[in-house]
Amino acid sequence: MRLLEGRGLGRVLAGDPAITLVAEASLAIDKGSFTTIVGPSGCGKSSLLYLLGLIDRPTAGQLLFEGQDVTALDGDARARLRLTHFGFVFQFHFLLPEFSALENVMMPIRRVGRFDRAAGEARAMALLDATGLAGKDGKTPDRLSGGERQRVAIARALANDPDLILGDEPTGNLDSQNSARVVEMFRALAHEQNRAVICVTHDLGIAAASDVRISMLDGRVVSIERNAVVS
Repeated sequence: MRLLEGRGLGRVLAGDPAITLVAEASLAIDKGSFTTIVGPSGCGKSSLLYLLGLIDRPTAGQLLFEGQDVTALDGDARARLRLTHFGFVFQFHFLLPEFSALENVMMPIRRVGRFDRAAGEARAMALLDATGLAGKDGKTPDRLSGGERQRVAIARALANDPDLILGDEPTGNLDSQNSARVVEMFRALAHEQNRAVICVTHDLGIAAASDVRISMLDGRVVSIERNAVVS
């Protein structure tokens, strides 16, 4: 099922000269798919991801979410859509250092207000358990390993049951074992929970484990390839 579609997306920073970050990018993201965006540094991978995640606004083209044009939504509407339907995982986990793992995961739950405190805490605990962090709920980030902190960030991204998970180099600071674990989590989120996952990565091994690989060069999408099924 089509979840997200970009039609001729572009982003240009005004100036003399103007700087083109993304040009004429057209792509479609389906539920149940794990998509990677690859290419050399500075080619526009993260810029495209931020357009798809409604963090930045395109200066050209359209973005559709579940068939609805969301390109021109105002700031408040964009924020609500991100908070209720999107989850973000970045290279740096951005956990709040003074709060426990449980409290970090609960923050987006509290912002939406879909659950009362008890139900929200139960959901956050279940997400920590599901990401292999049972018993770590009371620990602050400085008492967790790098891989554990990133898994807390993934649990937080899942807090409001999003349809779409977006990752910007989420394994960039992890060793190979923890990287592989995060990739398997992304594959499971797509294939077992029918979410869409989009991940920017320099790691061609991660790209090979995805269903779809989008290659970029100089701000443009140069190819969209469907990978062979990975068992």
